Amino acid sequence: MQLHYGFDELKNFDFMAVIPIILPFIAVGIFLVLLALIDLYRYRKTRESVLMWTVIILFVNTLGPILYFVIGRKDSERL
Repeated sequence: MQLHYGFDELKNFDFMAVIPIILPFIAVGIFLVLLALIDLYRYRKTRESVLMWTVIILFVNTLGPILYFVIGRKDSERL
C-alpha cells in the first residue's frame, strides 16, 4: 500500500477527462466576479467602501461576489 504519491504519478493522470467537470465552476466564478465588479462600478457613488469591496470580490474567489451581493449592496439603502 502506497501512502505517499509524488509528482511522477501526475504523468498518468488524464487532465482532459476532468476539464468538462471543472469548466462550469470556473465559468460561474468568472461570471460572478464580473457581474459584481460591474455593479460596484455602476453604483460607486452610493457605496461606502468601494476599495474594500473590490479587493474582496477579486481575491475571495467565489465567496467574495456572493458576499458583495448579500452584504455590500445594502450600503446604498442607508443613504
